[in-house]
Amino acid sequence: MRDIVTSERCKGLVLDMFRTFVEPLEDELGVKSNHRIGRFSDASKSQEYNDRIEAINFSLAHDDGQSARNLDIADVILVGVSRSGKTPTSLYLAMQHGIKAANYPLIPDDFERGQLPSSLAPYKRKCFGLTIDPERLASIRNERRPGSRYASLENCRYEVNEAEAMMRRAGIAWLSSTHKSIEEIATTILRDLRPDRLIY
Repeated sequence: MRDIVTSERCKGLVLDMFRTFVEPLEDELGVKSNHRIGRFSDASKSQEYNDRIEAINFSLAHDDGQSARNLDIADVILVGVSRSGKTPTSLYLAMQHGIKAANYPLIPDDFERGQLPSSLAPYKRKCFGLTIDPERLASIRNERRPGSRYASLENCRYEVNEAEAMMRRAGIAWLSSTHKSIEEIATTILRDLRPDRLIY
């Protein structure tokens, strides 16, 4: 392309931004550029890339309490009522920080028992809770199941109150996702549980 636009047949003004910077670098470094565009290192050979892929696969396999296997290798286990933001937060942590994040919904059966699900008890120190304003929760749930008991404001208030009480009793740190972005939630989780993985 450059040969065509710089040939004598072409009468236009040519400003070659790449040559302007590349040629002085070639002279300074004593190396000739091969002028190949889009030459990037192979991301799949990067350990960081592989760690993120592994974290994403882990988060997908442990989404919404699908599996309690291998929780010992989880970096964090998000707990909270359904639709409080656990799934997007766990995937964000995996994709952006390579964090193996499982998430587990707290359900009415757990509230009746008054304690964390038994599969989470050994990993309580890895748990981080998400809660949400009941009115906001009812609005979100009504988009999914309009007019259901699941989405009723009364039920949402009950579930949120019970979940917060359970997390308080268990000594699990938690925050409200109501007015926070996923990035803010993730930063708080990393600060509390994995400060070594915070990237500023």
